Amino acid sequence: MKILSFFFLFFTLITVGQVPHCGFDFTSYLVVKAHEDGKSENVADLKITLVNEKGVEVINENNKYSWKNANQALIFTRNYLISKSNEPEKWFFPYAGDTYLLSVTNTFPAEDFYLKIQDTKGVFQEQLVQLQAFNMYILCSSENERQARTFGPRTNSPIEVVLLPKTK
Repeated sequence: MKILSFFFLFFTLITVGQVPHCGFDFTSYLVVKAHEDGKSENVADLKITLVNEKGVEVINENNKYSWKNANQALIFTRNYLISKSNEPEKWFFPYAGDTYLLSVTNTFPAEDFYLKIQDTKGVFQEQLVQLQAFNMYILCSSENERQARTFGPRTNSPIEVVLLPKTK
């Protein structure tokens, strides 16, 4: 009986002592909403790349900045609809809607990098936009709670970029 009581106490302590983990514990996202002045629709056919201060593409050496695409340039992908035509709108990454996304590590030093935004159709000017730590989507509730207690800009808002038309 003592052995059974010991195991019950032991497993209870282990269960109570464990903190539940979030599926995004080690991942954050950079989310970009790029649109024309006066419009809210995200512009299609953009190439958005993570670059340094000189505009040179950042290579994800040994997954230093992202858990995906090791040893490759960090290029944003467009969020996409997963709902059928007769269903309400559902996005693959539901927190972001119609945007461009890049998965990064939680330790990603955002202030060290820029976005390079290029229009593949040549309608808009190329732009460099410096990143800030508050530009990251932090998805786990414990980190969001910590952020909510701090002053300054909030996380989990897309980086709004107004695209400028090319001058002729």
